[in-house]
This record gives sequence, C-alpha cells and structure tokens, in this order.
Amino acid sequence: MKRMLQIGIAVIMLAGLWTASSSGEQVQAGADVDTHDSNTSSKQLAIVIDDFGNQMTGTSEMMQLPIHFTAAVMPFMPTTKQDAELAHKLGHDVIVHMPMEPNRGKPEWLGPGAIMTKLSDEEIRKRVEDAIHEVPFAIGMNNHMGSKVTADERVMRIVLSVVKEHGMFFLDSRTTFKTVIPKLSAELGVPLLSNEVFLDDVYTTDHIGKQMSVVKKYLDSHETCVVIGHVGPPGKKTAAVLKESIPRMQQSASFVRLSEMLTPSAEKDIIPHP
Repeated sequence: MKRMLQIGIAVIMLAGLWTASSSGEQVQAGADVDTHDSNTSSKQLAIVIDDFGNQMTGTSEMMQLPIHFTAAVMPFMPTTKQDAELAHKLGHDVIVHMPMEPNRGKPEWLGPGAIMTKLSDEEIRKRVEDAIHEVPFAIGMNNHMGSKVTADERVMRIVLSVVKEHGMFFLDSRTTFKTVIPKLSAELGVPLLSNEVFLDDVYTTDHIGKQMSVVKKYLDSHETCVVIGHVGPPGKKTAAVLKESIPRMQQSASFVRLSEMLTPSAEKDIIPHP
C-alpha cells in the first residue's frame, strides 16, 4: 500500500508540475542554497524541498546537504514527525506540505487528510488544523498539488484563515495560473511567498542541471528567487545536482530559509509549533 501511495504521489506530482509549466506563469529553473557562505550579495535564494514524510527516495541525501533549505513535510505519513524533527534539528525551516485536490489525477493519490473542494467548511478547517498539529516545528504551509483547490476562493479563504490563526506564512507553489492565493492572502493579512521555479519537473540529471543555469540567469534581473525541488523519484539526482552547484550559485546570491524572505514585521509574528 505504501509503495502504491509513493507511486501515486510521484504521478500526481508530475501532472501538477506540467500544469504549472504549461500555464506560462512558471519560470522553469532550479537552484541551490547555502546559509553558511561568505557571499555579500543582497540577492536571496531559497530552496524548498517537497514531499518529506513518506520515506521517499533522496531523503537522507537532502538532509546531508551543506546548506539550509525549507523542508515541506506531508502530514499523516509514516515519517512525518521524524523528518520534521530532523529538519528542525539541522536548522532548516519546516512547513506543512498540505495535500490539495488537483484538476487531474486520482484523489486517493494525495494520501490522507487532503483538502477537497467538495468538503464542508467545517471539514476543511478541521483537516488544516489536524495537519498543522501533525508536523512538528512547522512555521508555514504550502500546497501539495492543489491546482483545483488553490483556484477556489471558498476553500482557500478557510485554509488561509487557519494559517493566520496559527501565526504561519503561506508559500504558493503556483501549480495553476488561476491561483487566488495572492488576492486572499492580501485581504486576510497572511504573509505570502510564491514559488518562482520548479527544479525537477523532469527527472533527469541533465534537465536539473539546465534548470540551475536558468535560475542563475533569473537572478541577474531579480532580487529574490524561491525554487521547489522534491524527494521521491528525482530525489537523489536533485540532491546531487544541488550539492555540485553550491559554489557556482554562491557567486550570485545568498542562500536563505523561506522565513528570511519575509518582511521584518511578518517574520516577527511567525510562531513555531513544537
């Protein structure tokens, strides 16, 4: 059953990445981060690694990287607490990787506790609350898939309201150009960051390496960049490319956690949840 769920997550993840890249909104790029470099650049680069919590391939390789990143941990999974606690111990930011209904794919591939558009207001709130309590040390949340949910104002208003009540920020993974998250987060006063690039939407070392070059170019004309990579099918390859690329990327930007990209006023309001 666990193997089937891992395969399902991989398939639905790939479908969602295709949606993002085909929308025209997503810059196809990749990057790596180091919070211990001596680079004096004012530019900031944050790596988010999705899909921790389910014993996915590449988990140990990611945890061994000589950089600080943000670990997006899926709730209700076999190693949810273990991965969140280790990431926190290593100095990484931890966020809830909240499974949300996509436009395509089977809902059961998302795993337990997913947010679905057919759910009542009460059930949506309960599932978000439960997910937050499942992931130790979480200070934020992003969407796992969710091309359908993140375009639904009713559902996302509830999700973001709970996020605000817990003193958390939200990272819009931007799996659809129809996202309503920027509008609602501004209305509700929820600190928001947005994914700029997907690193490993194609599971090859060559592609991931090319994405690294694209993100370097992206930073030539932007002050900040958020990049999403994954454990799972591309995990070991992504970790290897990140490790190899650190010195080159240090020439372009300072490597930061997501929380370091928040405005000072928003950062001071973030509340860790042990």
